[in-house]
Amino acid sequence: MGDRNFRSILTGSFSTPCADNPTVAMVEAAYRHAGLDARYINCDVKAEHLAQAVAGAVAMEWVGFNCSLPHKVAVIEYLDEVADSARIIGAVNCVSIRDGRLVGDNTDGKGFLASLKGVTDPSGRKVVVLGAGGAARAIAVELGLAGAAHLTIVNRDVARAENVAALVRDNTPCAAEAMAWTGPVAVPEGADILINATSIGLGDGNALPPVNLDTLRSGLVVADVIPNPPMTHLLRTAKARGCTVLDGLGMLVNQGVIGVELWLGKKLDAGVMQRTLQEIFEVPA
Repeated sequence: MGDRNFRSILTGSFSTPCADNPTVAMVEAAYRHAGLDARYINCDVKAEHLAQAVAGAVAMEWVGFNCSLPHKVAVIEYLDEVADSARIIGAVNCVSIRDGRLVGDNTDGKGFLASLKGVTDPSGRKVVVLGAGGAARAIAVELGLAGAAHLTIVNRDVARAENVAALVRDNTPCAAEAMAWTGPVAVPEGADILINATSIGLGDGNALPPVNLDTLRSGLVVADVIPNPPMTHLLRTAKARGCTVLDGLGMLVNQGVIGVELWLGKKLDAGVMQRTLQEIFEVPA
């Protein structure tokens, strides 16, 4: 009896709303598979309560937590240190607590990059990114740091696209330009990778970003950050045209793997996480 430990390692997530976040199921399945007595607690934290939530995590000796909307920028003021890529991106979605010190990182772009490397190396490649929101910003920075040759950021508000392009140019060796999204986007002939980093298609298997489908060609890698449904309309169409496709499940899985490794120094089984999400989203085996 004296050697038994009834105290679980505590991790979790702060966001609002939070009820539709499947990360808790994915991470806890991997904890169980690894034989870890650890919990991932999905917390609905309103913006006005973020400071108390962070202080509570420290007080209860959590080892780390994720931050999702609307906390990715606001949490920075409560941190003792911010990793370089998160500082460039200007947002934090993963916080590690080490000896009472809070260290912020951003695993959005890292998770996508890890997934992308499963199908192609972005080094030296020309990439078109649809969107200029938080996901696009994180992905663009990580692609630049990973050695991509050129990024084209496409957005309806071209000023927001230029902000992301400037961020890449100023902080990485990668060239980057903005393009106004005024109609169906024609993927340039020399592009190697097309990424939908918008929310178009989330929860709607028929929604399709305005893309000139005739410019989707064999050899092009087409990726989507949407995890549900994983096989979006864009990906189904691209696959039918001979493109290599990459769904959003891998990004979500790799975010979990990277986050837990930051917290615990252990690499969890990505396959367990992937299968858990596939069951949740009813993806055929």
